[in-house]
Amino acid sequence: MKAYEIRASGIDALKLYDREIRKPAPGEVLVRVRASSINYRDYLNVLDPVGRGIAMPRTPNSDGAGEVVEVGSGVSRFTPGDRVMGTFFQCWIGGGISSDAMASALGGALDGVLAEYVVLNEHGLVAMPPHLTFQEASTLPCAALTAWHSLVEMGGLKPGQIVLLLGTGGVSIMALQFAVMSGARVIITSSSDEKLARAKAMGAWQTINYKTQPDWEKAVLDMTGGLGVDHVVEVGGAGTVERSVAAVRVGGTIAMIGVLTEGTLNATAVMRKSIRLQGIYVGSRSMFENMNKAIAAHEMRPVVDRIFPLEEARAAFHCMGEAGHFGKIVVTV
Repeated sequence: MKAYEIRASGIDALKLYDREIRKPAPGEVLVRVRASSINYRDYLNVLDPVGRGIAMPRTPNSDGAGEVVEVGSGVSRFTPGDRVMGTFFQCWIGGGISSDAMASALGGALDGVLAEYVVLNEHGLVAMPPHLTFQEASTLPCAALTAWHSLVEMGGLKPGQIVLLLGTGGVSIMALQFAVMSGARVIITSSSDEKLARAKAMGAWQTINYKTQPDWEKAVLDMTGGLGVDHVVEVGGAGTVERSVAAVRVGGTIAMIGVLTEGTLNATAVMRKSIRLQGIYVGSRSMFENMNKAIAAHEMRPVVDRIFPLEEARAAFHCMGEAGHFGKIVVTV
């Protein structure tokens, strides 16, 4: 079989290699991968594996969907032919996150899924929502679950609440879909009027172009009558979190996801407004299964922006680096 491996830094160093297809051991499942989506974290791992502590060689990408080919002895959760997705953290089944769970991330601590076949523990797999394609399902394990964890599992999102989303990448667009699905109102930012128009068509309540309105937190306060939003899905990192603190209401929540930019955090403002500032690192299998039930019930379809064949995976990573996408970038296998 073919599998991509990180053996040196940089996208153009990423290459396909031949590997044996390993038979599943007891408790394991052999999956024929049909699609794998790219997250910004995967892009960084390929770009700078040494700086990010990635042991090499390493197959990248946490997110994939495919079909079960063979199961090892004792496997009871899946049978050949089942359509499945791998969990980002192979060892985080439920409850709170732990150091052991964090050491089981696909495409980082463990080999990822940018390959024709993968062998995973049966407990590190979930069933696909039946209405989704493999390409759509491959977008769910990281970005979608991060958005779901932020708004629903941690945030307790309620109908009528107001959500602020930064940008139109994978997490933000998934959060837009979940928020609209839940009856919440969404304010979303972008530097592109075209992307903002697409977000509006998907149900966003208000849009802000942060290039023409660099003090976007003031626009948010104007839109909310000076009160601020109930939730912020903060994907910008330290460079935007201070504005997010200004834009959230007293007693509101900020889901801290992004590590993209440098900046400062006004801890006094967090304290005075009684803000809940929570770091979110994807989610557990239990959360994943909850999310999939909601997706299936509403027949929600993730937004796939670009699809590349396996042989052009490097072009897909370059596309991620250009940051022109709306939604997710997927590699078909």
